Amino acid sequence: MERKSPGLSSRALHRFVLLTAGTTFLLIIAGGLVVGFEAGLAVPDWPLSFGTWMPPMVGGVFYEHGHRMIAGAVGVLTTVLAVWLGWRDPRRWLKRLGMAAWVAVVVQAILGGLTVLYLLPIPVLIAHAGLAQIFFCLLLSLALFTSPAWERKPEESIPSGLQSLAATATAALFLQLLLGAALRHKALGVMPHVIGAVVAACLVGLVCYQAVTGLPERDALRKTARWVGGILALQLALGVFSYFARLTAAAAFFSQTTVVIVTTAHVATGALLLGSNLILTLLAYRRLAASSKLGSLAGSPQRTLA
Repeated sequence: MERKSPGLSSRALHRFVLLTAGTTFLLIIAGGLVVGFEAGLAVPDWPLSFGTWMPPMVGGVFYEHGHRMIAGAVGVLTTVLAVWLGWRDPRRWLKRLGMAAWVAVVVQAILGGLTVLYLLPIPVLIAHAGLAQIFFCLLLSLALFTSPAWERKPEESIPSGLQSLAATATAALFLQLLLGAALRHKALGVMPHVIGAVVAACLVGLVCYQAVTGLPERDALRKTARWVGGILALQLALGVFSYFARLTAAAAFFSQTTVVIVTTAHVATGALLLGSNLILTLLAYRRLAASSKLGSLAGSPQRTLA
């Protein structure tokens, strides 16, 4: 039987990572719907649902058990991915990253079970939401590291300080998502979330401005920054709409379904914004490392004699 070439195997692995990341994004959306429709305790037991693997999918059970089903699919996909990376990819650090993703999905499943068994404790709920974002970012990082773009020779320079600013913006976005989770679970009021949104938006905006104004038109990093800027604009619009929808929901100006859909879209877009800004950060640091390596080679005696 003819064996596949490494190139074909790498492309298949990259596509499988994308599939796993896409399924995880659906899981984040499903989790948002569970919170929005207050269906976290619609199923009182765990890991089974009413003592069975497939209860009647009615009412809140549809959202809670549906969330569990997607989570199970993500767990299976992540297990296959970790094994695949350990078997086929030669990079030891990438094998460890795949194993970290597998550990994260196991811990996430345990946290999900604790939220049900202990009747939605707020610290566990916030930890569950935060780990979901970390896990999604791990998968997006794996998608980048297994992509052809990561293998290409990067351009030689980036605007000064862009990588540090992008890393700071990524950290601010993650903290902002934790504040959002605390708000949704009624652990905090709206003002910490609003202040965090202003800080995170300013940092991401500065990253996009510096990349767009300091890089050539066709530069891949500039194109990524423009995507990040577009997602930021969408997230801010969803945030404003979600806030006013919640204010007017009591007056029946918006239906509950509309409010839940908008707030869930806000959560999902927040995950995309965090992940895309992380991708930009990783690309910026790779560019910096490549520039430093080229600079050291240019000044070395071996390079000069050559």
